[in-house]
Amino acid sequence: MRSVMSGSDMDRALRRIAHEIVEKNRGTADVVIVGIRTRGGPLADRLVGVLEEIEPGPVTSGILDIGMYRDDLDQRPRTVLGPTELPTNLDEKTVVLVDDVLYTGRTIRAALDALADLGRAAVVQLAVMVDRGHRELPIRADYVGKNLPTSRSEHVTVRVAEIDGEDGVWIDNPAPGDEGSAT
Repeated sequence: MRSVMSGSDMDRALRRIAHEIVEKNRGTADVVIVGIRTRGGPLADRLVGVLEEIEPGPVTSGILDIGMYRDDLDQRPRTVLGPTELPTNLDEKTVVLVDDVLYTGRTIRAALDALADLGRAAVVQLAVMVDRGHRELPIRADYVGKNLPTSRSEHVTVRVAEIDGEDGVWIDNPAPGDEGSAT
């Protein structure tokens, strides 16, 4: 595995993304930060911390479980569903979805479906730590920590200390026959 982002690189990227969110939305008054379970949750929490350093007042946040909205339920191992926790109505809010890796776009499509069931946001924006390309759907991130061109055979791993005990981003070439990992 080759390291492509250290923990301090991730911190700098989140700080830059936070400033971009404040600038694009002219503050955080109507912004709701929503992390996509699993690693999007801790990244969203960190982003909220930085936003609250930049702008006065609390930033509303939550977590979204998209497990039942995926279009590949029959192709993936069963995962444990977690609760979706949104402390506010999303109607007329600017929702910033936060995830670790943007790859095919299917996770984000599922998140958009889940959000639609929870309210009608005025705007939905996307913040990701890594955009690795290879989109299968017309989805683009508004805020990107690192653009990381990859081949489909490469595997990208984002680790966060809250779950994995360390922060960083790594890229690896899988063994033959294990190609196309969708991380």
